[in-house]
Amino acid sequence: MKLNRIVLVLSAAVLALTGCGSADDDATDGRLTIATSFYPLQYATQQVGGDHVDVSILTQPGAEPHDLELTPKQVLQTTKADALIYLSGFQPSVDDAAKEADDTAFDVSPFARLDLEPAEDEHDHGDEGGDHEGHDHGSVDPHFWLDPTRYADVVDAIADRLATIDPDHAADYRVNARALTTDLGTLDRDLTAGLSDCRSTDLVTGHAAFGYFADRYGFHQESVSGLSPGAEPSPTALADLIAHVKHDKITTVYAETLVPADVAETLARDSGATVAVLDPIEGLTDESAGSDYLEVMRSNLATVRTGQGCS
Repeated sequence: MKLNRIVLVLSAAVLALTGCGSADDDATDGRLTIATSFYPLQYATQQVGGDHVDVSILTQPGAEPHDLELTPKQVLQTTKADALIYLSGFQPSVDDAAKEADDTAFDVSPFARLDLEPAEDEHDHGDEGGDHEGHDHGSVDPHFWLDPTRYADVVDAIADRLATIDPDHAADYRVNARALTTDLGTLDRDLTAGLSDCRSTDLVTGHAAFGYFADRYGFHQESVSGLSPGAEPSPTALADLIAHVKHDKITTVYAETLVPADVAETLARDSGATVAVLDPIEGLTDESAGSDYLEVMRSNLATVRTGQGCS
């Protein structure tokens, strides 16, 4: 019996120490908790923050970020985080959560240079105003990350924000940001060189996510569904686009990873074009042609070179 009591006492002590250790680890971990709204911001924050940050994402892998609706648990998560990094005007439910987060919310839109509106002659054949399932994304293109130079500016802004919150590791954040922006500069140069001489400059995409990409690398975007993915074009608008693809002898129509390819496939079938996948990198899935932003962008480069007849 005495031996049993000793064992019980020792067990209780071990449990108590284990419990205290876990609580202490949580309390003294020291890492910033950062909530990010969708993949490009998650990736940038992870690369910049390194081991000093614990980064979560509100848009789960495989989900379409345009239509994100936050759960109460996610809203609570944003208010408890050291920072919420988001893009205003892109996900209305995140905009609402940012109001609750108040001073800890960090909007990257001022650094992303969101100055591109869909051209009046673009084939924006989706619902008027980009309103998809009740979400009005406005007329300004939010997909800045498909221009690596704009994305690099946001990376630097995230580094500055983390340095302000956690000045003890400010030098690390800026070193990490410089490494990523260097990679983005290399990517931009490779895209510029690889897309400098293409037979066709009409880029026919599923939705108007590639405006900044097109503007940077000399293409004219023709979108099936406007700024919001999944919006159905009218039969007349689809017929007009089919006629345009035929007339200009466009050989490739680009579908995406996160939305059904039905309309793109119909367009390609009726116009004699083929379908290729061009990833807007709004989120990664098992279908993504790469494990991170840089890899998928290089896959996009290869896809566009083939589809547009670049030499």
